[in-house]
Amino acid sequence: MSAEKQPPGQRPPTSASDAAQRLARIVDAAEQAAASVIDDAEREAQRHLDEAHERADRIVAERLRELADQLDSASTGSSERRKGHLKPVEVAPEEEDGDEPLAERRSGSAGARLLATQMAVSGADRKEIEDRLRSGFEIEDTSEILDAILGPED
Repeated sequence: MSAEKQPPGQRPPTSASDAAQRLARIVDAAEQAAASVIDDAEREAQRHLDEAHERADRIVAERLRELADQLDSASTGSSERRKGHLKPVEVAPEEEDGDEPLAERRSGSAGARLLATQMAVSGADRKEIEDRLRSGFEIEDTSEILDAILGPED
């Protein structure tokens, strides 16, 4: 290539080693630019994944809350079909004087327990599950649910 056809400010390489060095610099600059583009794309993709995960968690929590409400209302309501098949439990006389207290109904809805179990299985830690139960189900004391699923806190 003649000097007349060179872009302004560039001179022709004087040797093969000069040309190789120049090509190496060009390749390095291209690799750095490509790495920067890849890093930006990965950050953007992670941000989109995080947002989608949060939206999905909110949708699941809402659906579980609805299902739990349905389960709770179905278990507390009385239906005609059930009335005919169920008999009241009678306490035997020797059990009435026993020292053992009756088991208390566990706090929290079935949906909260289900969500906590799903989160534990998917690897969420105790704090994440506790935060979700407090915000999604408005449960103040989450220790009973968490202890039942994860075991007592150390």
